[in-house]
Amino acid sequence: MGLEADFEKFYEKNNQAAGTRVRKGMQELKVLAQDIRKEVQDIKNKAAASKKAPAKKPAAKAPAKGKKK
Repeated sequence: MGLEADFEKFYEKNNQAAGTRVRKGMQELKVLAQDIRKEVQDIKNKAAASKKAPAKKPAAKAPAKGKKK
């Protein structure tokens, strides 16, 4: 029996236990959706980082002026 049957029992037959199962199922769905969103974002960030041009080497510093004696 899936969530659809529990939705029907809760909304059409006012079965309170079915309402609890619906809420539990919806919470699990929310967690799954959040995990998927995080995975997609991580993949996007990894792809964006690999497309960036390699960091340029810092310019050579000019020789330091010596102290006068």
